[in-house]
Amino acid sequence: MPVSWSSPVRFVECDQQGVVFNAHYLVWADEASMVWWSSAGLPWDDLVSRADPVVKASALEWSSPARWGDTVTVDAGAERLGRTSVTVRFTVRVGERVCCVVRNTYVATVGGAAVPWPDDVRARLEAVSAG
Repeated sequence: MPVSWSSPVRFVECDQQGVVFNAHYLVWADEASMVWWSSAGLPWDDLVSRADPVVKASALEWSSPARWGDTVTVDAGAERLGRTSVTVRFTVRVGERVCCVVRNTYVATVGGAAVPWPDDVRARLEAVSAG
């Protein structure tokens, strides 16, 4: 089941035309990821002490601009769960209008090396991936 995070678009996030600069979509995905991990019962501090998820890949697909004065909502939900990774889809929208879809693939690591998710973490990720 998707969870959401929202924020007003700040002036500093925009270019001279009042359109959000592309890098901020990744920042918003990062903010929403904290809500998503927590909603899965995996508070960040606890999770990173056992299997530190690092972003292996990010892909962004824009469809319309967010602008200064808008409030963006980022819906986050798991798309794919692997042995050592999970891909989360972040849909950035203003109202019902989709502005951008961000997909981040997180890989579980210990000491910088990829490792399988611990069994209890995997069970929580399976639960949110199914819903």
